[in-house]
Amino acid sequence: MASLGSDEWKAICDKFTNAQNLTEVESRNDPENDPFRSKYKARDLLREIYCSLKSFEAGDGEEESVGEAGDQRAAEPVDGQREDLFGQGLNGDSPAGLRAAKLAAVDYYLGVNHVDTEELSAGQEHLMNCMKMLERYRVSSQNVSLFIHVRNQLGILWAGRAETETAQGFLETAESIYQRYMKEDGSPPTDMTEYFTTEEKLLTHQERTKRFELAYTHTMYYLAQVYKNLGQTEHAATYCHSTLQRQLRLNQFSPMEWALNAATLSQYYITKGRYMEGRHCLSAATVISGLAGDVPSEAAAQESEAESDRREHLRQKRAEIARCWIKYCLNLLQDAKKVLEDNIGELDTDRQEELKRARGLQEEEEEKGRKSALLFGSEDTFDLIASLEEKVSCLLPLDFTEARAVFLVGQNYVTQAKEYFQMDGYVTDNIEILQDHSALFRALAFFEEDMERRCKMHKRRVDMLEPVCNELNTQYYLMIRRQLMFELAETYNEMMDLKLTLANRQAESLDNHTVKKFNHLCSASAKFFQMFLDSLCNPEGKFPEHLEEEVLRPALVARFRVARLYSRLICSLPPVQLDNLNKSLENYKYVVQYCEAHPEAAAAVETELELSKEMVGLLPLKINRLKVRMAANN
Repeated sequence: MASLGSDEWKAICDKFTNAQNLTEVESRNDPENDPFRSKYKARDLLREIYCSLKSFEAGDGEEESVGEAGDQRAAEPVDGQREDLFGQGLNGDSPAGLRAAKLAAVDYYLGVNHVDTEELSAGQEHLMNCMKMLERYRVSSQNVSLFIHVRNQLGILWAGRAETETAQGFLETAESIYQRYMKEDGSPPTDMTEYFTTEEKLLTHQERTKRFELAYTHTMYYLAQVYKNLGQTEHAATYCHSTLQRQLRLNQFSPMEWALNAATLSQYYITKGRYMEGRHCLSAATVISGLAGDVPSEAAAQESEAESDRREHLRQKRAEIARCWIKYCLNLLQDAKKVLEDNIGELDTDRQEELKRARGLQEEEEEKGRKSALLFGSEDTFDLIASLEEKVSCLLPLDFTEARAVFLVGQNYVTQAKEYFQMDGYVTDNIEILQDHSALFRALAFFEEDMERRCKMHKRRVDMLEPVCNELNTQYYLMIRRQLMFELAETYNEMMDLKLTLANRQAESLDNHTVKKFNHLCSASAKFFQMFLDSLCNPEGKFPEHLEEEVLRPALVARFRVARLYSRLICSLPPVQLDNLNKSLENYKYVVQYCEAHPEAAAAVETELELSKEMVGLLPLKINRLKVRMAANN
């Protein structure tokens, strides 16, 4: 083969450099009607390089049979490789091993080229040829990078075909190659581009290490996607976390893309109750997103399309990160409520005291967990991330003061998110943020001991949701309106219960003002439950005989609640009392009769069904007594 210093070799290196430039730079400017023009030119150069390498071999009398893809693949393991890539085969660092690696590298670049131009079968063939050439030799510092790159590409190729397990095989092998090489050798390996570089342009050890680590980072990133598609969420989260950490360490990331990936990962940790990791991801996301720079002003955006696009991009992504923070605060409050509530949904003070006594031990565990966690950040960002973490706890709040601190952080991010996701243009997003804001108030109300203040928190929820519910177009936003109707009905119901409890504590009998207020809340709750039920009717106004699964429980619960609400209305006029009791009975009967006609529905409303049956037996007696009394009075 030609020596590194010969003119022939320099010509090959120049062709390779031109091919890389065409692929990575020139192709960005290709016209829409000829999108692969530069890549086709690069392909021609790579083919010329391949022919030149083969002719050098033939001239040196060293041509070897490196094998074709052929039909051997079916009889091989899932990624087409022998058992031991390190202990079996010829010496990968020998001259013959280097020649094979160079030919394999050209096949690799041709494979990637064909995949880029959407010729997947040809791309696969070249990539498999590359792997087969390498397999005659042991893994070494000369070829390990190529061993990993080719499996990364085959992993991407098969994942794109939805052959996830095949992709998994290639990528897990790439991972094991990296891990074993680092354990047994660890020296900075030759980068593939160095196969076609003159001696004076060889990379430094530092640059070699960086490129090799980046290849393995890609392996981890692709494995994270594969595990996610296989439903292995914990595996996927671990690999995603490691990928993000490596990207920061290697300084190979786009700030906003990285930040959004970290914020998305936080949502996995939150659902698993791992709030320390979730908070860390969100704090890092907020800090790293700041590296993308300030949002251009409206004036700058009007003068430049590029600035307008940048303004839109930064505002949207930062608003999305803010929404992830809202979910963090909301889930933290809701999980605390689950731990602290008794069997009737009120604060269990004994449990509260027990958890407060255990708080010191919990803080120690948090500190231990933090030391063992894979933390994000560099020297520049680590302190900023840590300081942001200190602004919100990752421990479940145990009293109103702690809960309020979490609530205020969440409410701050609600304001930030709504600045971008406004009702004009982002109706669904805006309403989802409103619903989260309402849920924050509801979660905080659980910790409030003062019932009057708790009632005011629920009133805030009504004030933010009711105008939106009334203004929404049913034709376009039916599902959202149903959600809002149901939530408003439940909120009024909670307020009604609170007002009655408060009144009973303060006086033996209810005054007219309290009765009026109670009936107003009761009627409002019934109104919104009825609006929800009416939204299920067909255009002729007929209620469906069979309820779809997604509305089965809400519809039956709404009927049960309406029945209960009518029976609780306070009225001194017997005819109105009778009318309310009949409406109550009618709705209780509906729940019982529907479950008798559709036995499978009973499991969805076990408690409500049991109480409905009881009331269907009791209410007729109460109605008859009222009728007798009315007749006697007349």
